[in-house]
Amino acid sequence: MDQQIPVIAVAQLIQLAVAPVFLLAGIGAILNVLTQRLARVIDRARKLESEVGDYDEIETKRAVAELFVLDRRMQTVNRAISFCTASALFVCIVVMILFIADLAHIEFARPIALLFIVAMILLIIGLLLFLQEIRLAMLSVRVRRELLPD
Repeated sequence: MDQQIPVIAVAQLIQLAVAPVFLLAGIGAILNVLTQRLARVIDRARKLESEVGDYDEIETKRAVAELFVLDRRMQTVNRAISFCTASALFVCIVVMILFIADLAHIEFARPIALLFIVAMILLIIGLLLFLQEIRLAMLSVRVRRELLPD
């Protein structure tokens, strides 16, 4: 009977760690979206860079302006990936400390809470950067007025 108590305690600890694990899955999905966006921006920039020498003066100006926007998008999405990855790392640390604190019988409630808050702040910053990258993308995809019928 005495051996069942630690098993029950570990089971409860695993239940407690499940929520952060779901959070990790969500962050992973966000990172997947961000890396796909980064890959598309890089592909577009490489294509534009290879073709810019064939353009006339007006098209070259448009291409250079688009390259500036693409560069800003790459920087922004890269920062978003960094913040979201850091958030995932902090969530992993929270889960690890949950187990270590329980096994070592150490009271780590405050550090766990603070680390989780840091993880959420990093995730919020990453998502805000994601929104900024989307805004930049929408600004660069506007249809030129001269192409639209009157």
